[in-house]
Amino acid sequence: MHKDALRTRDVVPPGVVQSVASAGKSPRDARIDVFRGLALVMIFINHVPGTLFEHFTNRNYGFSDAAEAFVFLSGVAAGLAYSTRFLSRPLWPAIAKVWARARALYFVHLSTTAMAMGIMAAGALYFRLPQLLGTINMAPIFTHPLGVMIGIPTLGHQLGYFNILPLYTVFLLATPAMIIVGLKRPLLLLGTSILVWAIAAQFRLNFPAYPNPGGWFFNPLTWQILFVLGLLTGMAMKRGERFVPKIGWLTWASGLFLLAILIWRLVPEMGVMGRAGLGVLRELGVPYSFVGFDKTFLAFPRMLHFLALAYFLSTQGWVERFARSTWMAPFALLGQHGLAVFATGSVLSILMQAIKAGIGDHLITDALLLGSGLAVQFALAYGLRRTSQMKVA
Repeated sequence: MHKDALRTRDVVPPGVVQSVASAGKSPRDARIDVFRGLALVMIFINHVPGTLFEHFTNRNYGFSDAAEAFVFLSGVAAGLAYSTRFLSRPLWPAIAKVWARARALYFVHLSTTAMAMGIMAAGALYFRLPQLLGTINMAPIFTHPLGVMIGIPTLGHQLGYFNILPLYTVFLLATPAMIIVGLKRPLLLLGTSILVWAIAAQFRLNFPAYPNPGGWFFNPLTWQILFVLGLLTGMAMKRGERFVPKIGWLTWASGLFLLAILIWRLVPEMGVMGRAGLGVLRELGVPYSFVGFDKTFLAFPRMLHFLALAYFLSTQGWVERFARSTWMAPFALLGQHGLAVFATGSVLSILMQAIKAGIGDHLITDALLLGSGLAVQFALAYGLRRTSQMKVA
């Protein structure tokens, strides 16, 4: 037997090696790119608050929003991209590959943060609106400048709307350990993740912010559960399997749950009844993380809504066919170049916030701003694809 095969069998069982090897030839799943692209569009729209168009993003039709989708799909992508690298020894090349991506995310975050501060400063000067310097967590730059100079590079100080990349960076740093455990004991990884979420949510544990009091807006100790679920899903997909199998009654239950939450959000009377019911549970002593909607600690209703949505969509054949249609090709293109598109959209959203502060809220100008911002992102993704094709040629 070949030496590399012996090394591989030291890491995972032979059946896993064979299934992963065969799955490695499978075509790219269009659903991942499309849903990641859609999430990027909705994040961009939501990051320019005060427009009519934000009322049509998914956060208005359920408890979760595009952030949950972004984190989960990031985990799926990591599982697909990196898991097979950990099947053979030495492990360091596989670890280095993941950490190189984390390093790239870190420097993109620092760059976009610096651009956002410059944009807000320019907006304050041009429109003569010094109040812009008090938005998106900019005020500590002037009240605690030394602390901010420490906090930004250590990720303790994050501008508003610039919280996701630090979260993703932390997850990638932990991804090698997650994959190593997940390859041999996936249920152990999942159980540990659930336990960490429950303890952090119950006792309000979080990564510290600095120099501001409090913690990170996206708490890594709670949001990790979505990344882990995505990672395990991606690892299973790489083997040509499903992490959570298709079960008829579970598909129906998730669909009915999504319908009930949709009615809750769209019918005010039902929303009042639902919140009253959660209030009763809270008075009975049910922990807040199970009856609230806190985003920082990823409250259970938010997480359950997203997981039901992800499971239901993953069981529908028409979703995969629709994802492969020409209608969805532009969104798939965005998803394939997620980091560049997300970073560009983040900077553009701050630019548009500054412009809107100067010119006010108007339907036509809002449409022009958002439309031009999305056009830039689609053009960027297309340019990156063409550049990649020229390199291959």
